[in-house]
Amino acid sequence: METEATVSKIKLMNQDLVRLDRFDGSNFTRWQDKLKFLLTALKIFYVLDPNLAAILEAKDDGNAALKEQRKKRQEDELICQGHILNALFDRLYDLYTDNHSVKEIWNALEYKYKAEEEGTKKFIISKYFDFKMIDEMPILSQVHELQIIVNKLRVLKIELPESFQVGAIIAKLPQSWKGYRKMILHKYEEMSLEDIQKHLRIEEESRSRDKNDDYYASHSKANAVNKPNHSNKHKEKFLGHKKDHGKFKKSQNNKKNGGCFVCGKLGHYARDCEFRKK
Repeated sequence: METEATVSKIKLMNQDLVRLDRFDGSNFTRWQDKLKFLLTALKIFYVLDPNLAAILEAKDDGNAALKEQRKKRQEDELICQGHILNALFDRLYDLYTDNHSVKEIWNALEYKYKAEEEGTKKFIISKYFDFKMIDEMPILSQVHELQIIVNKLRVLKIELPESFQVGAIIAKLPQSWKGYRKMILHKYEEMSLEDIQKHLRIEEESRSRDKNDDYYASHSKANAVNKPNHSNKHKEKFLGHKKDHGKFKKSQNNKKNGGCFVCGKLGHYARDCEFRKK
C-alpha cells in the first residue's frame, strides 16, 4: 500500500511540474543541471549527496522518530529514482532500471557520460581552433557555423568572451580578405559580435557588386571586339573589286599592246605578220 501511494505521488508531481527533455545520451551536463533543479525544487536532491549520513538502525524499535525519518528517506529515494528514470529514453531506462539504488543510477550515468563529454569537449575545442573560412562560401554563413561551435562549447560550460570571439572571426577570414583584416585590426574602438557581422555584411555586398561590375565591363568589351564591322567589309569588297577590275583592264591592254603571237616580234599584229602571209 505504501509503495502504491508513493507511485501515485510521483505521478502527481510529474503532472504538476514541467516535464524535462528525456536524456538520449547527448548533452549530459545540460540535462543533469535541469534535473538537479527539479529535484532541488522537490526537496529530494539531498538523497544524492555522497556525504549523506545513513540512518542508524535503532536498538529500540519503539523509537517512532527514527522510524518516521527512515520511512521519509526511503520514500524520497524512491521518488528521486522515479524522476531520474522517467527522464531517460526507453533504451537507457531499460539499461539502468535494474540498479539497486538511486545513487548507483546517478553515479553510473555520471561515470559514463561525463567521460564521453570530456572527449567531446576536447574535440569541439579542436574544431573551433581548426576552423578556417574559405572564399567559395558566403562569409556570414561561415560566421554562423563558427557560432554554432561556440554554443556547443557553452553547453559544455566553456564560455568564450565576446572580444575573443570577434578576434577569432577576424583571424579566420580568408586570404583574399587580408587587406580588410589589417584595416579592422587597426581600428581602436571595441567591436561586438553584432558590429563585426554588420561590417562583414557591408564588405561582402560591396565585393559582390564590384565583381558584377567587372564582369559586365569585360563582357561588353569582348562583345565590342568580336562584333563584325560590316562597313569595313563592304569597303574592302569594293576596293578588292576595283583592284581586280584594274588588273583585268591592264591584262587586256597588255594583250592589245603586246607583240605578234605568230612570230613573237613587236610592232605588228598577227594579221600583218609576214610568216602568216607565207
